[in-house]
Amino acid sequence: MFKKITNILFSTRFTAVLFIVFAGAMIAGTFLDAGQKTSPTPYTRTLIYNAWWFEAIFVFFMINFAGNIFKYKLYKKEKWATFMLHISFVFIILGSVITRYASFEGVMAIREGATENKFLSQKTYVTTYIDGDYKIDGVAQRLPIEKEVDFSPRLKNKLSINAKYNQQPVSIELLKFIEGAEEDIIPDENGENYLKIVEAGDGGAHNHFLKEGQIMIIHNVLFSLNSPTKGAVNITNNEDGIFVESPFEGEYMTMATNARGLLVKDSIQPLHLRSRYVFGSFQMVLPKPVIKGKIEIVEKSKFVNTFDEDGLLFKIETNGETKTVGVLGGKGLISSFKKVEIGGLDIYLQFGAKVLELPFSIKLNDFEAERYPGTERGYSSYSSQVTVLDKESGDFDYKIFMNNILQHKGYRFFQSSFDPDEKGTVLSVNHDFWGTWITYFGYFMLFFGLIGLLIFLVYVFYILYKGRKANNKLFLICLFILLNIFKSEYAGR
Repeated sequence: MFKKITNILFSTRFTAVLFIVFAGAMIAGTFLDAGQKTSPTPYTRTLIYNAWWFEAIFVFFMINFAGNIFKYKLYKKEKWATFMLHISFVFIILGSVITRYASFEGVMAIREGATENKFLSQKTYVTTYIDGDYKIDGVAQRLPIEKEVDFSPRLKNKLSINAKYNQQPVSIELLKFIEGAEEDIIPDENGENYLKIVEAGDGGAHNHFLKEGQIMIIHNVLFSLNSPTKGAVNITNNEDGIFVESPFEGEYMTMATNARGLLVKDSIQPLHLRSRYVFGSFQMVLPKPVIKGKIEIVEKSKFVNTFDEDGLLFKIETNGETKTVGVLGGKGLISSFKKVEIGGLDIYLQFGAKVLELPFSIKLNDFEAERYPGTERGYSSYSSQVTVLDKESGDFDYKIFMNNILQHKGYRFFQSSFDPDEKGTVLSVNHDFWGTWITYFGYFMLFFGLIGLLIFLVYVFYILYKGRKANNKLFLICLFILLNIFKSEYAGR
């Protein structure tokens, strides 16, 4: 039985089957990602690239190639070229396995003159902290839980967290994933009065929800709703309408009519909805009147072009209580924790990237962007002048640009993007020292194995030619192929 299994696993027919299945999976992934912004997407990663059966293909490849080495005694010196071909694939697959499970990458943003040693992970996580009254030696204990996730609107997304805090069971279950989400006021007679304030700035629009009786600080400006406070922008809502009293001079413009007016300092005047108010560097729009309701995660309007955040809706159960909570976040984002008080516990939820730390720091001295002549946004190249600050190995300067990668202590930094004002850079960070070099070693062996086979092929044809079992034309064709391969390799280098 064992011999029968090994004969199947080590057969060339099985090798062909693996190549066909592998190629079919890659083709399927390409078609499934057609029309998407990036590839692979969470959809194809879940169904194909990160699936157990796809990883099993590589395991069987390694078994097949390694088994063929011993089955056909390829380790003998007269078969060195074929041996190198087979062992090269083993190293290439081994390198990819290390890359898959041990490497990590992310994005690092640095402003000119600033020094950074932290970056955001490429992967996305749901992070949970559970706090309570449980103490050890007088120190309050926190239960941290971290789950890597890869959600997509094309998938039936699932996430379930079951934990115990001081023997108290806690259950957190994902109810819904919302692509392109935001917080908004949902009318509810049992809710509270809220006023939506949309803050407009260079970084885009940000929603704030001012609760009745509350004082809120937005970019060092105080706002109040039905709670007059000295020095604040006091908004009053009553039967006669909505009024505003501002401690600043300003102006407003009604978007529908382009009608303009002045915001008079320390004067109570009607507040115009769907108008842009400007005082100093602060801009805001109040799109809706005061609404009685609750703040929940909803899908953004299809007319909004920015879908930077996604939303998760969770159901939390513990100690006989159940609550539903929404969390905003997403890939490449660091969102604030959402606190939920339930069953005598404080539960914090976050959805987004993880902050990773470098064993050294990078300072951005200068960012340079070159444009094509006569264009405003047509960039021909851009680069980052940086200084690597390392207490152990010493500091040094480096210029990062396209195809000029900074490599230090197993980390690789690529020029990825830059800030709109051209005063900051965005670097892609990759840490895959062993996976990269083992894969490179596999490619090196593959190259020389192919060259060895070609030399052997030419030698065979030469023997046939000398033995007058082949004609001159066949020998010349073979020699021509060999010379062209060397020429292509030289040109590539």
